[in-house]
Amino acid sequence: MFCSCPNEEAAAPNVFVCPICMGHPGALPVPNEQAVRFTILFGLALGCHINSSTKFDRKHYFYPDLPKGYQISQFDVPIAEKGFLDIITPSSFREQARIGITRIHLEEDAAKSFHSETENKTYVDFNRGGTPLAEVVTEPDFRSAREAKVFLQEMRLIARTLGVSNADMEKGEMRCDVNVSLREVDKTGAVVGLLFHPKTEIKNVNSFKAVERVIEYEIQRQTKLWETNSPPATTTTRGWNDTKQVTEEQRDKEDSGDYRYFPEPDIPPLNLSSLVETIKTTLPELPAARRRRFVDEYFLNYEEAKQICEDIELADFAEQMFSELFAWLEALPDRENLDDEALEKENRRIVRLATGWLTSKLGGLMADKGLTIKTQKITQENFAEFITMVAKGRLSTNNGLSVLQKMLETGADPEHIIEEHSLNLISDEDELTSAVEKIIAANPAEAERYRTGEDKLIKFFLGQLMKETGGKADPTVASRLLKRLLEGTEGV
Repeated sequence: MFCSCPNEEAAAPNVFVCPICMGHPGALPVPNEQAVRFTILFGLALGCHINSSTKFDRKHYFYPDLPKGYQISQFDVPIAEKGFLDIITPSSFREQARIGITRIHLEEDAAKSFHSETENKTYVDFNRGGTPLAEVVTEPDFRSAREAKVFLQEMRLIARTLGVSNADMEKGEMRCDVNVSLREVDKTGAVVGLLFHPKTEIKNVNSFKAVERVIEYEIQRQTKLWETNSPPATTTTRGWNDTKQVTEEQRDKEDSGDYRYFPEPDIPPLNLSSLVETIKTTLPELPAARRRRFVDEYFLNYEEAKQICEDIELADFAEQMFSELFAWLEALPDRENLDDEALEKENRRIVRLATGWLTSKLGGLMADKGLTIKTQKITQENFAEFITMVAKGRLSTNNGLSVLQKMLETGADPEHIIEEHSLNLISDEDELTSAVEKIIAANPAEAERYRTGEDKLIKFFLGQLMKETGGKADPTVASRLLKRLLEGTEGV
């Protein structure tokens, strides 16, 4: 944040260090302009007011991971404040919620401590020390563990969309301090009183699942305290023991006076006015807006849009693919006589088909091969053409999977693969008749049962026909032909 050491994962401990981030006497910090820009961008994405002038402050505390004995942070004039993030939690007691953003301040991260129980020692790796850290402080607007998890997942997606961070919790690129306190309610469920009670802070929770578990555990723990007339009397800090799935008390929580904040004397205040106006023009479409547009323009339901938009590269691929798909559909002659209602219904059917093939079938094939949407070879145009073939009955599901696998392996267009491997469906009744007659003759008992009213046996015959034709029989034509020959060939 204040020196030129790399902000990346290191191959060994304590290699990305220098006199500035190690706090050597006489070393002067210089703010990282890109980190300031990123914080402004992130603040704008969260609807924050960006202060036209900001400053850095010294936050004093003594800990092995802080070589200077203080952290350069921001106290009373953060870069961004007074924002919000709307979240959606379907099937929850509160499906929509607006979470207030109190502030976003920029600071340098501390080093990382490793506690060795076998050696009874603590080791410190200073590679992370000094890296830029944007801390987002929220209002107490959460009402469930699930809301907190969804909020964090949305924050991660926004960070990735903006390109400000990968926000990978497992790598420590995103961490969460959880604060929990309970409030009394009356028999109607209304909150009693206006004041909040002392909170419990759980530090550095490093996974979405752990955040949920921490909150649920604390709710249960604090509920028992209230029921025994011994609610938390002071604000405390606890840690999460993932092995035992419990929180453990560490210390009383400091307040701002304990940190002895004062303005950082080596860094003058920053004027952000011109930066803010420039950065506003670079703000991209945010995840929530993209999900809404996918629902409105591409007929997806919310869960489908959410699943696709969770992966930025997948969403980019899907967007171009849907555009190509509608172009293919517009060129089909059988759509000319459809009215607007029928046309929309057909579009919805094909988009639903495309979404399933994209997220489930293509996603499964990519996972098996260790590929991502970025490293696989299928183009959006070829995938759209492939979906059109499946939708119009040129490919069965089984043949479609074969074609898709070969597209994934070679990058070839589906038409070429179908011709090369003779994977077209057989839709000519004359060509299918002999195979149908053979199957009926081989299964006289089932044919007789069908004629006496067991209509569901048509699926049995259809399955036998698919085996006979190697999955190439057009299901619609085959079903029609089977019914006709079964009903008209008594005694065969």
